[in-house]
Amino acid sequence: MAGWKTIVVLLLLAAGLGGFFYYDTYWLNPQREKAESAKGRIWTVEPKDVEAVTLVRSDGTVRLKRTGDGWEMLEPVKARGDRAVVDDLVTTLATARMDREIDANPAKPADFGLDPPQTEVRLEVKGQAQPLVLKVGSKNPTGVWVYAREGGKPAVITLSESVSRDATRPVADFRDRSVIAFDRRNVTGIDLDVEGDQISLAADEPGKWRIVKPRALRADPDIIAEFLDKLEGAKATEFVDDAPKSLQPFGLDKPARVTLWVGKDKDRSSRTLLVGRAAPDKKGVYVKREGEPGVILTADALWTAFPKNVAALRDKVVVSYAYDKLEKVEVDHGKDVIVIQKDGAGWKLTAPEALRADSGAVTQLLWKVRDLRALAFLSESPGDAARFLSRPEVVVKLWEAGAKEPKSLLLQPSAEKRGGKPTAVAAVQGQGRVMLVEGKALTELTPAVSELRDRTLIPAFEPSDVKRARVTGGDKPLVVEKTGESEWKQVEPVKGGTKDGKVASLLVSLRGLRWKEIASTGGDDAKFGLDRPELEVTVWKGDGTELATILVGRTDGAVTYVKLKSQPGIYAMSSKDLEDLRKARTEIPA
Repeated sequence: MAGWKTIVVLLLLAAGLGGFFYYDTYWLNPQREKAESAKGRIWTVEPKDVEAVTLVRSDGTVRLKRTGDGWEMLEPVKARGDRAVVDDLVTTLATARMDREIDANPAKPADFGLDPPQTEVRLEVKGQAQPLVLKVGSKNPTGVWVYAREGGKPAVITLSESVSRDATRPVADFRDRSVIAFDRRNVTGIDLDVEGDQISLAADEPGKWRIVKPRALRADPDIIAEFLDKLEGAKATEFVDDAPKSLQPFGLDKPARVTLWVGKDKDRSSRTLLVGRAAPDKKGVYVKREGEPGVILTADALWTAFPKNVAALRDKVVVSYAYDKLEKVEVDHGKDVIVIQKDGAGWKLTAPEALRADSGAVTQLLWKVRDLRALAFLSESPGDAARFLSRPEVVVKLWEAGAKEPKSLLLQPSAEKRGGKPTAVAAVQGQGRVMLVEGKALTELTPAVSELRDRTLIPAFEPSDVKRARVTGGDKPLVVEKTGESEWKQVEPVKGGTKDGKVASLLVSLRGLRWKEIASTGGDDAKFGLDRPELEVTVWKGDGTELATILVGRTDGAVTYVKLKSQPGIYAMSSKDLEDLRKARTEIPA
């Protein structure tokens, strides 16, 4: 029975300790922290409870009022406040701490810049009938502190200089400098009016835009994204005139207009910005928010990005496709018909001959197709493609998974020049639009087979597969063997250590070897110095299988001839790419 009593006592003690811990952690400790943070403050208020701020200064009165999650300036002009700047001001004032008392009842307050004060601060606090008042005077001789009086108290105290700094900011600092406030994620429509030309755009989903006025067309998402980015980031560089007598000097009597539509259905609302003339001397442009009288100057980058006509907004992508869905590509440029097919994660050539493809080179070709842009639109009629492209010189066909027919890009030279440069006519078969593109597309989209084939000297080679390597270039070969994950030992001509990093560098160099051109299909090794090679490098796998043996022959300046011992072909390579192989015999031994 005594045992049960002991257990009950222990349980009660544990519960009591747990309760005290909870009480201390979740009640007493926060109270202590709150008390500590309030220590030394002239007021015990929280910034979030301040509803209005008034700064009475020699240059006028600034009055700011909290509205929702932001601020509104009521004096000296009615305008939106800069939330971040006003929040900083309120925090500085509400949490101001007294450094020390200088004089309990000074005979000459003017000696401290307090008769009259340089700034009188009034904070209207939620739940308090009377505002909190602080009179701020001049700085002390060191400039670190500022003299002040709290409310109607006679004592002169010192506060941090930051109080004076924030309370005497220029009026413009407290104003919201955003030219037009909006959340671009919620923009569902844009209306533009430039010199009477009206354009309307709609977003069916974020980032996907279409032109609905003056006619239905695909829109360029990049142009719109750049414009919205500039519009969202545009800031006032100068508040030019808050009550202009005339808008004509600013070009705002006949402005360009942009209206942003935010939200959908019954929640849809709009805001409009008027754009006037440029101010080249100030590198800006005059703008005005609709419904507000003030004229603002903002950076001219906004006007530069402003789409001024339908042509600027049209989607200029010549042919769109999904790279990850491509299964086959055919390039017909008269001389050759090159066919490339997907091969696992890479590509292979199937015509004019079966070869491994250089995936990087194929990707570059496809990127050039993807990045082809229209310089101008020649026709919208589907029947006009045959008239403009009667004999296309280049045809690029793209097969996507699941599609019945390929997308066929047609290209033909044009007699027209743009910017002094040649152009070409382009169209996607069956889509109607006939476009003018840069003439260089005729050469960029007609690669030779040699440009697309894989030029790797040793196929399917990975340094991690190598267990043993031999470099011969003289009387005695250097042979190394792997002893661990990345450790190597020398077994010939003598046993010893190696510089493991140099072995790794040799293997990486071998994997990266690419030939520039085929010098010979074989049978003439002596002509290229390969009957008596300067260097011979062999690598083996862990099971003893030979991965490859490379023979290095004659060097002609920047070009060196090489071959694989197991194959007849001879290749020309950059001499620089073989430097690690040549230095291996002297650099690898420890």
